[in-house]
Amino acid sequence: MDGGATPGSVDAVNVHPEHATPDDVPAIHALRRSLEEWMAARGIDQWPVGSVPLERIAAQVAAGDWWVVRDDAGVRGSLRVIPSDPEYWGDDDTPALYVHGLMVARRATGTGLGRALVEWAGQRARDAGATWLRLDHRASNPHLDDLYRSWGFEAVDVTGRPGFEVVLMQRAVAQRPSSASGTTATPSGRR
Repeated sequence: MDGGATPGSVDAVNVHPEHATPDDVPAIHALRRSLEEWMAARGIDQWPVGSVPLERIAAQVAAGDWWVVRDDAGVRGSLRVIPSDPEYWGDDDTPALYVHGLMVARRATGTGLGRALVEWAGQRARDAGATWLRLDHRASNPHLDDLYRSWGFEAVDVTGRPGFEVVLMQRAVAQRPSSASGTTATPSGRR
């Protein structure tokens, strides 16, 4: 984990995201908008300001896709975890879990919360029997590419979207040891 010795740092063991509720929708939307504005002010091309309406987040929360970590100030971090992603990955029936909308409030920057949330999603993927944990980022954002690679993800494809390209990344999900052989099963194929 990054930042293990930093005061206020977190790791996957002590991160316990909860399913977002309808009451969390305004906070998730506000966090997204604040990060969009922060990136825009720094010339970071990832999420254009206003690119996700509150109604879309509300529908995704109602579908059970969003998870949040709260602190005394509100939503500290959040992510969307879904079992398929035809919009970016097409009709792929490979057992995978997909992470979208990974967000950490600026007050939690440097604590390792983002990575801990991804590790938590990896555990969910393992528990679901998935082969891959997948995510994506805009091709024009080399910082996220470097960050996700440092977390064990590999780029497997680039897909075109209207006006931009998206890098599709995945990493193998470590499977539990087989009770019959005592060995760890590992995926053998890639998309």
